[in-house]
Amino acid sequence: MVLREAGGALDGTGAGRARTKGSVPTATISRLPGYLRALATLMARGVVTAPSGVLAEVAGVRPEQLRKDLSLLGAHGRRGVGYDVAGLRAELEATLGLTRERRVVIVGVGNLGRALARYPGFPDRGFVVVGLVDADPAVVGTRAAGLLVEPLERLDALVRDQEATVAVIATPAEVAQDVCDRLVRAGVRGILSFAPRPLQVPVGVDLRAVDLGSELQILAFHDHHRSGGGR
Repeated sequence: MVLREAGGALDGTGAGRARTKGSVPTATISRLPGYLRALATLMARGVVTAPSGVLAEVAGVRPEQLRKDLSLLGAHGRRGVGYDVAGLRAELEATLGLTRERRVVIVGVGNLGRALARYPGFPDRGFVVVGLVDADPAVVGTRAAGLLVEPLERLDALVRDQEATVAVIATPAEVAQDVCDRLVRAGVRGILSFAPRPLQVPVGVDLRAVDLGSELQILAFHDHHRSGGGR
């Protein structure tokens, strides 16, 4: 199944109702990568078909939640048999748009940026890092993951020349919004930000934020109250 904007329809590869992109809840979309990981795990074990209970256990969700999510996409298991593991994996990859390569630029090539450039999960999921950018003259001209770090002034040209549609921001907070604005003007339509501050993007640009500091603070809160809330 492939989500497409033209007409707002969901093209199904099998049986099931067509769904528009807007009719799939954001929470459901956020769980699809987990289902993909579970399916990959089952395939590695040689599993051909799996009932919803088994797939849900590997994915870490309730069986009824999994069945509801997949039914929203028109994917249904066979009674008494379950889901075809390989077929469902192919459908979810198509739904998430992972059947074609997406080119990524990373802005901010400090320790985090370099680690992200080497992250093996990108190519495994159809993403290829095609450019690295930094404003620090001491960093520009160095290499990471086989790529030359280019100056910030080259950002627009790099996005255009490499046909990048996705960017990762790994810069200090104070410059992150300016970098975000430049990426949007250059034509990037998907941004993953590790900058510890909220960013604003226009309609038509998707922004995902990962604030490592905030996540650690949340863990600290739970640990604090689990231990009785003492100082």
